Amino acid sequence: MASGSGPVRVRRVYDPPEDGDGTRVLVDRLWPRGVSKERAAIDVWLKDVTPSDELRSWYHQDRSGARHDAFVERYRAELDDPAHTEAVERLLGLVREGGPVTLITAVKDVADSHVPVLVDHLGHVRKRT
Repeated sequence: MASGSGPVRVRRVYDPPEDGDGTRVLVDRLWPRGVSKERAAIDVWLKDVTPSDELRSWYHQDRSGARHDAFVERYRAELDDPAHTEAVERLLGLVREGGPVTLITAVKDVADSHVPVLVDHLGHVRKRT
């Protein structure tokens, strides 16, 4: 499951690496269960671009999806706070280097996760700079 054809792509860690992945960046706070470091082929692990433990826990308490919009708003605010800024800048640096960057995640439902919010945030920050 790959998505995106621009400088930032998204793939699940359970999918085999592809030649076009470029720099593979794990964007989950926890290491994926049952996946060896060799199999994951991760170049960079940026835990600090992920939602805080508090936000992640709050979001997962209600699996109905009713909290999604509030989660997106709160996560965007976190991405702008000092605790996340350095990791976001590091990720943007990888994107600016010119090669593709593939965000790797273990989440089952990527579309309802933090990953699309992160990709959108990166796009907005790149436009501002």
